[in-house]
Amino acid sequence: MRNMIAIALVAAALPLAAQSSTPAQAPAAPAAPAQPAPPIPRYEIKRATTPINVDGKLDDAAWAAASAPATLSFFWESQTGAKQNTRAKMLWDDQALYLGFDADDADITGVLTERDSPVYNDDAMELFINPNPRQEVVYYGFEMNVRGALYDYLNYNERTFFKRYDATNMKIATSVRGTLNVRTDTDEGWSLEVSIPWANFEELSRRPAVGAVWKANINRWDGVQPARRMSEWSDPMQRTAWPHGAARFGELVFVN
Repeated sequence: MRNMIAIALVAAALPLAAQSSTPAQAPAAPAAPAQPAPPIPRYEIKRATTPINVDGKLDDAAWAAASAPATLSFFWESQTGAKQNTRAKMLWDDQALYLGFDADDADITGVLTERDSPVYNDDAMELFINPNPRQEVVYYGFEMNVRGALYDYLNYNERTFFKRYDATNMKIATSVRGTLNVRTDTDEGWSLEVSIPWANFEELSRRPAVGAVWKANINRWDGVQPARRMSEWSDPMQRTAWPHGAARFGELVFVN
């Protein structure tokens, strides 16, 4: 079922990416000059040369040799949650893509534990990744909360989420520096470590080679309603806190 859904979506995506759906219109009055879009960020994913033990602690030697972390920014001042910093690193080898997130967090909260539950309502990290940047209609979503619960899906056209896509043989682990769900103390933060085997991307791409470029965005949901805050790696240029904008994904470059 997973492959049938993905193949159908990819087949639909490639023609859609190449055509315009905007009908001809009469010339409009000149608009005010638009502000230039911020640059697309770029991250070099280094090949891991030593083993990675996915335990949530990010203390393997491979992580010390990774590129400097990507940092997440705050794009919506209408949100009222605390602005807490997040750092993200990535690595790769012949078996998998690896992600390491480290988050400052004074109040760590998370209650959901079931697969495909709405983990974005907890303290959570998200990876949206498009292994085939020739199209921007289909991409993978991996959302993981502080308890290691996973919500994964294929996203079609930024608004349709196919939860019947289930990634296989992923490893997810977290490490909490504080007390989970205790609102009366002050925590330090938490980290999350993930491995995603390459077979989970086969609908859109084979395993990357050195020099390959994929596209992605990295996001964090933080806080407790109504004081929540989202931060992101690449600015999606949305008026409200909506992170899905494939055209604004940052670039991931696979290097040695």
